[in-house]
Amino acid sequence: MTPQLVIFDCDGVLVDSEMIASRELAAFLSDLGRPTEAQECRDAFTGMSIKSVGDMVRRDWGLALPEDFIEQLRARDRIAFERDLQAVSGVAEVLTRLSHSQTAFCVASSGTPEKIRHSLTITGLIDHFDAHLFSASQVTHGKPAPDLFELAAYDMGVAAEHCVVIEDAAPGVRGGVAAGMTVLGFVGASHAEPHSAAALKAAGAQVVFDDMKALPSLLDL
Repeated sequence: MTPQLVIFDCDGVLVDSEMIASRELAAFLSDLGRPTEAQECRDAFTGMSIKSVGDMVRRDWGLALPEDFIEQLRARDRIAFERDLQAVSGVAEVLTRLSHSQTAFCVASSGTPEKIRHSLTITGLIDHFDAHLFSASQVTHGKPAPDLFELAAYDMGVAAEHCVVIEDAAPGVRGGVAAGMTVLGFVGASHAEPHSAAALKAAGAQVVFDDMKALPSLLDL
């Protein structure tokens, strides 16, 4: 059945940003005295908000972070994104096709509203979404809680059972499932690994795909 609403994650689904962000985070943590590789950050933090990353680093890694850790990391990411960020291959065509259909779509991301808009502007995707951008900063609990997806569906006026979520990370998949939505896992961005598909399936993704051009057929568009 064709959904009434498609909810896209941003990082790793619309824009190929996760390895850029992991690289910048690893460099920052290394500068702060904890030698870190981008792959380690990718494995530990993909799909999490910067605030959640900072909380986890302090709690689990025992690393003292500066009070302005979030602001410094966002500044690093902004510079790197403006230099390197690209849209996920094929996603612009998918969004154009959705625009010509009866199916609504939006973004629900762990990033701040400013980061989401910046990433979509750099990659030329922003005009597809109008004001339909939802951020974890708007809810009490981010992914893997269902709050963000519930907010998006409520604001877009669509019941959960008529929503499909597109996610690349297990926390987002779990959040979509917890919201009562169908979740499709995407493993076509540069950070995906051989085990990624199995991890998304284990988290509750109904289908996992690696080519964005396959999405219209998966949605029966």
